[in-house]
Amino acid sequence: MKKLYVIFCTLLVIGISTGIYYFSEYRQSKMEFPKEMVMTTHTGSTFSFEELAPKVRLLEFIYTACPDICPTTTFQMKKLQTQLTAAKVFDTQVEFLTVTIDPTVDTEQTLNDYAANFDAGQTAGWEFLRGSVKDTQKLADQFNFQYRESGNGDFVHTSATYLLDKNNRVIKVFGMGEDSFDKDKVYARIMKEVK
Repeated sequence: MKKLYVIFCTLLVIGISTGIYYFSEYRQSKMEFPKEMVMTTHTGSTFSFEELAPKVRLLEFIYTACPDICPTTTFQMKKLQTQLTAAKVFDTQVEFLTVTIDPTVDTEQTLNDYAANFDAGQTAGWEFLRGSVKDTQKLADQFNFQYRESGNGDFVHTSATYLLDKNNRVIKVFGMGEDSFDKDKVYARIMKEVK
């Protein structure tokens, strides 16, 4: 009986370890930008994921009518942009990408207004992007970012931002919102990557 118990515990530990590896490392290593995808920026320019210069990137999914964690995260990213600009790495080595999950409502003008509300996206290094509904879903799926409309114009969505290295591979997933997006931790991780 004791031998059976040891075998069971060993298999349980192996199973849990495999699950942890899958959810924390393996799935994360498969997250990447679809090379063939082209989106539109908040200023009307085209943005191709195939032509990305090697930079560290922070990827955020939002919708402009979000009442809570989206604008809070964007606000924290604005503070982070200020720190990275002072460190002389923003735009040259670090870029922010904010992608709307509601491209039907979030027009180019709406995204431009959203960026202006945060004094963001007015200089190089931070792009607010929109694509077709299909392309947006494809991009979100690449990062295991789940979302769905709740029926009243709001969206229920994953609370994650993604830090990518210069090879566009996810190296860290951070939360969203005031409590989960710790800009100091994000800053430290970015600076570790650019040095």
